[in-house]
Amino acid sequence: MVIVIKGNVKFTITLDPSVWIFDDRKVDVHTYFTRHPQIEQREDIDDIQNISAYWDREIQEGAVSPPTLQTEKQFEKEKILSGTFGMPFAPFLRNAEPNDDAKRFIIVTENGDTTIPLAEAYELLLCFAKDGKPLKEDGPVHIYFGDGSNRDNPITHVRAFIVE
Repeated sequence: MVIVIKGNVKFTITLDPSVWIFDDRKVDVHTYFTRHPQIEQREDIDDIQNISAYWDREIQEGAVSPPTLQTEKQFEKEKILSGTFGMPFAPFLRNAEPNDDAKRFIIVTENGDTTIPLAEAYELLLCFAKDGKPLKEDGPVHIYFGDGSNRDNPITHVRAFIVE
């Protein structure tokens, strides 16, 4: 269930997707491709306005008790047990430090290899859990391109990554 990044890199990296469920960098695969920078910027403005309105209400009406910590923990636990999560690939590839002359990135699978330009590899998303369960049968990860072009048909049965 581990995947190796090897080849024309300074450091060979071994990835263990089974522990990513505890990583704060994980993202929800269902919403990952629907986000747009313009929408995120608007969400920031909305957040500022909501916070401002909250403090105005605090001043006028007094404090409102927040939800209990136990409720928040239960919500997070349910989300982890039923969510479909992915991990952006860029941090791992940067840690492997591809050499300056590296140009290609090969995804080795049981069904054959897929080659993409190295620059595009930084945009990959590695799905490691579907409906709260690890991808044991056709995993350990499913690979989605950064533009979401293969959302309906991800690359499966991944065994290794080779930088050339």
